[in-house]
Amino acid sequence: MTRRGLPLGLGVLVAGLVLGCSAPTMPDRPGGAAPGPSASSAAPTTPPSQEPLVVAVHATRPAPRLTLTEARAVAAGEVGTWRTLDGTDRPLRLVASLGEVRRDRDAVAVLPASRIDASIRAARVDGVDPLRRPADYPLSVDGPAPPAVTTLTVVGDIMLGRRVGTRAAAAGDPGAPLRPLQGRLRSADLTVGNLESALSADGPPQQGGDSFAAPPAVVDGLSDAGFDALSLANNHTGDYGEQALLDTLDLLADGPVRAFGAGRDLAEAGRAYVAERNGVRFGFLAFNAIGETPRATRNRPGALSVRMPPRTGPLVERDLTRVERRVRRLDGEVDVVVVLPHWGTQYTHVAEPVQAQVARRLVDAGADLVAGGHPHWVQGVAWYDGALVAHSLGNFVFDMDFMTQTQQGVVLEAVFWGGDLKGFRLVPYAMDGSFAPRPARGAVAADILGDVWRHSAGPFLSP
Repeated sequence: MTRRGLPLGLGVLVAGLVLGCSAPTMPDRPGGAAPGPSASSAAPTTPPSQEPLVVAVHATRPAPRLTLTEARAVAAGEVGTWRTLDGTDRPLRLVASLGEVRRDRDAVAVLPASRIDASIRAARVDGVDPLRRPADYPLSVDGPAPPAVTTLTVVGDIMLGRRVGTRAAAAGDPGAPLRPLQGRLRSADLTVGNLESALSADGPPQQGGDSFAAPPAVVDGLSDAGFDALSLANNHTGDYGEQALLDTLDLLADGPVRAFGAGRDLAEAGRAYVAERNGVRFGFLAFNAIGETPRATRNRPGALSVRMPPRTGPLVERDLTRVERRVRRLDGEVDVVVVLPHWGTQYTHVAEPVQAQVARRLVDAGADLVAGGHPHWVQGVAWYDGALVAHSLGNFVFDMDFMTQTQQGVVLEAVFWGGDLKGFRLVPYAMDGSFAPRPARGAVAADILGDVWRHSAGPFLSP
C-alpha cells in the first residue's frame, strides 16, 4: 500500500494549471507541406506525461460538479465561498495539503492526482471523474501518467430465498430482485457480495423459520447481474446442513459465479478467490464471526471462522492469527487484498470496538479493503494506514421489511490505480415491495449516508 497526501504549495498548483493547458497547434503550411528539417532544429523531445489536477473536498461531501472555468478559478484562489461547489455561502478555505482537507469540512485543496488517496472526495470537472476517467479529464499538470484504472463493486447481504424467492418466482425470474441495479453492478470490472443462504434445501433446517435457501437457478441471475464471486462465510450458508452446503459448493465450483469463504475443509474455506483485471491481481478472503454455520476444520466442511464478540465469545487469538497468515500470504501473491468479514451486532449503526481492532490487524497483515456484513443496517467507515474499512454495507436483498433500516444499504464502488485504492463512493439504495434495491434520491439518500458518516471515524466522520 502506498502513502499519499504530501503537502504542495499553492503557488505550484496555480502554475500547474498553466502547465496543464494544451499548447496551440501550429497551422500547416500552404498546400499541406510540413516544415523541413534544418540545421538549427532542436532534437525531438518526448512530451511530458500528464496527470489530473484534482479539486479535493472532505470525504463526507457529495462530489462537486464544476465546469473547467470554475475549477480553474478555485485553484487560482478566486473563489471565496462554497457557492460554486454546493450552492451555499459558507466561507471556503483553500489549503495546500490533503491532511487539512481530511480535518476541515470547509477546506478545499487542488492537488495532482498522484498526491491524493481515497480519504477525500474528488470533484468532477466538465462531467468527468478524474479518478475513473483520467484520460478524459480536462484539467491536468505535468506528472506521472495514471496507471490502469480498475473498478471494484462490493455489496452487502444477499438473501434470495423465502419471500424474496416467492416473489421472484411469481415474476418468472429468479434474478428479478437484482435487475434494478444490474447495470451498475455489471459496469464494474469486478463485483462481489455476501450470499446469505444455501443454494440447496437437501437437509433439515437448522434455524427454523430463519433458515435460508435459494433455488439453484438464482446463480444465472447473479451472473447476469454482474457478480464474479460471492462470500459464503456467514451464519446462513449451513442452514440446511452439511449436504446442502456441499451442494452449494459444487454448484458454484465451476460456474460463472465463484465462491470463497467456505469449503469442504479448512484449506478450501481459506482459499482466496483471485481474479486479474487490467493487469492487476485481486485476492478475496472472507470469514464468519457469527457462528451457526459450522467452522471448517481439517476434515469438516464449513466456513472460515473467527470466534469473537458479540456472538461467538471472546476473541480467539488462534482463529484471527490463522486469517492473518492467509492475508499475509495472499498479499505476497496479488496486488490488492480484500477481506469480507461477517461480524458485529444486528440492528445498530454502531460497530463493536472489536471490529476496529480486528480490522486494524487485517490491514497490518496486508488488507487494502475490509467490507463487512451481518448487522443488516449500514455502519460507519474508517481509514487506517492507507486502507478503507467499511463495517457494514447493510442488506442488499432481504425480506426483512419490519423496519426501515433493514431495507436500506449502500453499494461500495472502489477505484484502483494499479494496486492503489484511489477513491470510493457509497451509493445508497432502498428496497421496493419485491425486495429489489433501487437507487435512493433526495432525503432518503441523505438519511442513509448520514447514518454512515455519523458513525464513521477519522477523515470520514461528519461533524
